[in-house]
Amino acid sequence: MTLPLSKAMQGYGSDFIRDMFAAARNPDLISFAGGAPAPEGYPLEAFRAASDKAFEEWGQVMMAYDGAEGVLPLREIIASKRMASMGVDCRAEDIRVVSGSQQGIDFMARTFLDEGDTIICEYPTYLGALNSFNVYRPNYVSVAMDDQGMRMDELEKALIANPQAKLIYTVPEFQNPTGITLAGDRRRRMVELAEEHDVLIIEDSPYYEVRFEGEKHPPIKAFDTCGRVVYLGSFSKTLCPGVRLGWACAEYEILDRFRILKEASDFQASTITQYQVATYLRDNDVDAHMAEICKIYKSRRDAALAAIDEFFPDDVQYTRPEGGYFIWLTVPGLNATEMLTRAMNEIGVAYVPGESFYANGEQNNNIRLSYSQMTEENIREGMSRLSQLVISAR
Repeated sequence: MTLPLSKAMQGYGSDFIRDMFAAARNPDLISFAGGAPAPEGYPLEAFRAASDKAFEEWGQVMMAYDGAEGVLPLREIIASKRMASMGVDCRAEDIRVVSGSQQGIDFMARTFLDEGDTIICEYPTYLGALNSFNVYRPNYVSVAMDDQGMRMDELEKALIANPQAKLIYTVPEFQNPTGITLAGDRRRRMVELAEEHDVLIIEDSPYYEVRFEGEKHPPIKAFDTCGRVVYLGSFSKTLCPGVRLGWACAEYEILDRFRILKEASDFQASTITQYQVATYLRDNDVDAHMAEICKIYKSRRDAALAAIDEFFPDDVQYTRPEGGYFIWLTVPGLNATEMLTRAMNEIGVAYVPGESFYANGEQNNNIRLSYSQMTEENIREGMSRLSQLVISAR
């Protein structure tokens, strides 16, 4: 049977994300393909205790419907603890709870994009955002990055050349896929440019609290005085992805559209889960927990960088993230997309080809490597195998 798919459904494209997570779960592979937290970092006992306490305190309230905005205790804690600790002054009214920050990206697309609209993004950018935006067949304008993130001189040129642009999309902390962080002075300048050119900024920041070295910068939202920045946060990296909760911090006019879309999509996030998370955040030192987890990520990052230095040819370039989960390789003369099948079948190693992260698929000699879920032994062995295949494939 041929399904009469809508143009919107056709715009969602491939099953690449599904395949990426399948590779990450395959026990027969050494997989650099994932992008998820280390399971040993999940606060299992603390969350179990918080869940029990939440039921004791809230009882039947937890088991009933609530509003599409998100339960008030959770929004209050997000505003007063998570956002305030980052330097963003906001109230519960400025927060909406979403089913992961990915839903926040989707809601921004559904709120602001019409077919053919222009989006400005990093070069490369996050694949999941492209999947949400592609439904609207947008015009992508990609802005070059360096080791300090998106270049503001190039962003200004892009805005001048594309006065019709509606959105700037950025992952400023430990960007997926490159691991690069946007410099502090560039964050202020991005807000200035957005104001000058009348465009909104989507600040997608699921990795903000996964920093294990270097200087912490205020979010772009902290420089926002005109309501142009929509900050998207997530509990997937600080608690666990299984709760499927995130939040948006923005102006009421935008958040009210989120409410409408939430009611149309799934009515609300789970009341039970929201109260469980609110109780966990209230009763536990999340910063101390993240400090311990980040020690694991730093050790794994260090192991990955050391193995790249040892095994890969000198002309291979790579990023050195100060947090997050990803290292980005640039390999001259390699088609990383074509090599993936050989890597999985011949040497038992999986990775994510970089081509998928370019809005228009312009480049195929990059490899995204995730170290977050891997032992140091597997990191070293996987890098050794992969380097030999890279040498033979060029």
